[in-house]
Amino acid sequence: MPIRLDDQTQTLVLAETGGLPAIIYFGPRLPEAEDLGQLALAVAMDLTGGMLDQLAPLTICPVGDGWFQGQPALSIASDTGAPLVPAFAATRVARAGQALLVEARDVAQGLTYRARLALDGVLELSASLEAATPIRVNWFAAPVLPVPGSHAELIEFSGKWNGELHTHRQLFAPGARLREGRNGRSGQEVPPFVIACTPGTRYTAGEALAFAYGWPGGHRSIAEELPCGRRQLQYGHAAGSEREAGTLFETATLTVARSDSGLNGTATQMQAYVRDRLVPWPDHDRPRPVHYNCWEAVYFKHDLSVLAEMAERAARIGAERFVLDDGWFGKRDDDTTSLGDWVVDRRKWPDGLKPLIDKVHSVGMSFGLWVEPEMVNKQSDLYRAHPEWILGGPDQVTGRGQLVLDISKPEVRKYLFEKLDAILTESDIDYLKWDHNRHLPVLDAAQGRGILDLLARLRAAHPKVEIESCASGGGRIDYGILQHTHRVWLSDCIDAIERLRIQQTASLFIPSAITGSHVGAYKSHTTGRALPTSFRAWIAASRHMGFESDLRVISAEDEAILTRATAWYRANREWMMAGAIHQLDSDDATVTAELQLSASGDRFVVFAGQGAFAEQILPRSLRLTALDPDARYRITLVNAEDRAPQSRGPAALKTQSLILSGHALMRTGLALPVAWPATLFVVEGYRLET
Repeated sequence: MPIRLDDQTQTLVLAETGGLPAIIYFGPRLPEAEDLGQLALAVAMDLTGGMLDQLAPLTICPVGDGWFQGQPALSIASDTGAPLVPAFAATRVARAGQALLVEARDVAQGLTYRARLALDGVLELSASLEAATPIRVNWFAAPVLPVPGSHAELIEFSGKWNGELHTHRQLFAPGARLREGRNGRSGQEVPPFVIACTPGTRYTAGEALAFAYGWPGGHRSIAEELPCGRRQLQYGHAAGSEREAGTLFETATLTVARSDSGLNGTATQMQAYVRDRLVPWPDHDRPRPVHYNCWEAVYFKHDLSVLAEMAERAARIGAERFVLDDGWFGKRDDDTTSLGDWVVDRRKWPDGLKPLIDKVHSVGMSFGLWVEPEMVNKQSDLYRAHPEWILGGPDQVTGRGQLVLDISKPEVRKYLFEKLDAILTESDIDYLKWDHNRHLPVLDAAQGRGILDLLARLRAAHPKVEIESCASGGGRIDYGILQHTHRVWLSDCIDAIERLRIQQTASLFIPSAITGSHVGAYKSHTTGRALPTSFRAWIAASRHMGFESDLRVISAEDEAILTRATAWYRANREWMMAGAIHQLDSDDATVTAELQLSASGDRFVVFAGQGAFAEQILPRSLRLTALDPDARYRITLVNAEDRAPQSRGPAALKTQSLILSGHALMRTGLALPVAWPATLFVVEGYRLET
């Protein structure tokens, strides 16, 4: 008999098949009196010519047994390499709170499959495989969720260093579409996210299923349309990354959100899930502090007097955390040396870091430090002492002049823990910017388990320290690493035009509270593009704000602009960081806009970015979303001074606030002033009492 799992708005139905069960329904909550037996009969498919005499079920773990002829979710072999084809039977399904626990055995081959399907706002899917004797696993997917026939479109993501999170849409087609991140981390190239949706789904309309695989060590996804018309989507560790035979293998958790109201429906669920359930906040009530990072100001040239002056200026503008970036350890004058030697460089810091930390504290800021523990340079004491600790062969091609430490080795993790523990014990440090600047030379799932183990041990020893996940920018953003970290660095590119696009896409899966966004130099160090201070400042203020340019060279006028935006962020961050980001479906392709709504719905802010010149003469009205249609809101343009000099008409928001219903704001929208490219208008909204 089928079994159902419900949360407040959704139902999942799991049905028996004679072996492993199959998900036959995941959608809006079914009536309590729904006959699940009848539902199972309703979805049973017919047969016709050119088929086997029985249609193989699409179970939560289909195997290549000759009956199911699609892509298997499990590919295993004996320790000697002989292929094994499981025949799971004797399935048991038990309920545990908001989860269903599945257990099935192949007694003859000594295999036990277990799965957990939990539904509480989002759907969490994970599985394990236990063997009586060692086996080899080439591919093992988390429990498989069928994709509805209506969800014929895929939204996929790709990127590169300095250009993360581009989106690509294509229709499902007969056959299998494989995407795989094989560089050993979540990756900019093929990040572990995908959305299946009805064709043409927008932010505010359409049906969608969003998938996020929580693993930092390389992943694989398969989106397949079977000849019979059914569709499946699989996620697991990258194929072949389990390099050793073993008796227990586990997938990471695949998180799924569904929506009947567009991409914002899945996005806001994912944002809340990450912020409220996944990230292990040291102090959930602590405001997200404004960062000052010195990297683009000084790079490797560390000088106490210069950095002390930077700290004073940053504090004056409104920074609350000072982050000392790369260059403080070993003999680190460039990126070719000293990774692995986690001791303070006494040439640059004869009295250690304490004088700088004391200065930072004296101006009211906390102190953070950059590290890259998983890497080593050949020009280092560590490599000279332990060349056997590297991952991969001795003649491998380096990346950024560095090698990777094999942190599957307990002795390597012990060394790294002791070094980092000493740094955090000796100095008052509340934050680590944890970087990962090269691809792995070999795929190795043990490396992923190693980093999670090291982070867990470090956090247990220093529970008040926050950690940022950085990997050449946004190369390691996934729901596995976020179980141990508290901020992500979206991209090394802080050109605000690029950030406008990257931050929009990132909001599909991560919230403001963990999204680091900084104000860079007037002329971007990564694109060479010169952009107005106001634009750069407001882009950063729309997420977890920071800045990192050389503050000694900015003008008094620009400092005043940055100070104002920082003060605005600090005044609004409490409700913004706890709220939801809803992207807007702009009628102008040159405008990228979003609405951040407070948890109570009593206030919001719209960030409307002009990325290029529009084809038409005047701005099209910007329609809002997610408001109460019957409520009235007071609307104010915060930065009317950023309008273009050619703006000379009667656009009301330039000079006054407006009071409009939610219905009018969502149907008719707002007419904003004429803007040059590289302008971000900030519009505040307050719900009025009736």
